[in-house]
Amino acid sequence: MNHILVTIAADAAQQETIIGLLSDTATGFEQHDEQILAYFEEGSLTPEELADLLRDYTFQTETVGERNWNAEWEKNFPPVIVNDFVAVRAHFHEPIEGVRHELLITPKMSFGTGHHATTWQMMQAMERLDFRGKRVFDFGTGTGVLAILAEMLGASKVLAIDNDVWSLENARENCERNACSKVTVALSSDIPEGEQFDIVLANINRNVLLHYVDFLQKAVVPGGYLLLSGLLTEDRAVIEETYGRAGFLVEYFSERANWISLGFVNKL
Repeated sequence: MNHILVTIAADAAQQETIIGLLSDTATGFEQHDEQILAYFEEGSLTPEELADLLRDYTFQTETVGERNWNAEWEKNFPPVIVNDFVAVRAHFHEPIEGVRHELLITPKMSFGTGHHATTWQMMQAMERLDFRGKRVFDFGTGTGVLAILAEMLGASKVLAIDNDVWSLENARENCERNACSKVTVALSSDIPEGEQFDIVLANINRNVLLHYVDFLQKAVVPGGYLLLSGLLTEDRAVIEETYGRAGFLVEYFSERANWISLGFVNKL
């Protein structure tokens, strides 16, 4: 399948905002010093829609065919280390010493390697939670990195979903690479009706999280935990208010590079 490559002139701070704008449509990003490359499946976004999203930025587009994404990422994918808790590396990196957990992730074009501030914060927050014997739902799994970490932390069952077939293929490969046996990877349309989970992880974006608040409320058992990210600092008030009305109590907050993570307990 062909992809549309969008090259956007942006500094580091602007790149974080651009990822937030495009992450629900783009299939992958490459970040460089003065520009960010965003990839879209051909036909997934009209030129008019793209121009509207990037109206504040200078960009150019081109059509590219299938590429060796592993080779591309190998050039641009240093290991990610979250304190002494977890490291995320590719198969071509040397093992990381001094961390309790190590994940092998070959991201291809999926979003969620741990490099982005939202994924980093999700992993950081997961250290605080007790996953032992818990049922976990990874809503928008991308590479599968959070689902894999949940199993490593003792989850008894992990359902990881995404609406992008490429991401699902990548997530399954990464689960196999990490010898996961508790993770089920599925299309978003295949979510079991009425199933509930002890912990729900949702690293997506503001619009999706606002749209699915009722769905996520029903997915979390009473007293269960919901961990959100993919949110900018300015999204905090509306997310807390919306999820508060749905019965969630804010229990956790973190911020990194203008991105935030929020943890809630389901009080209903």
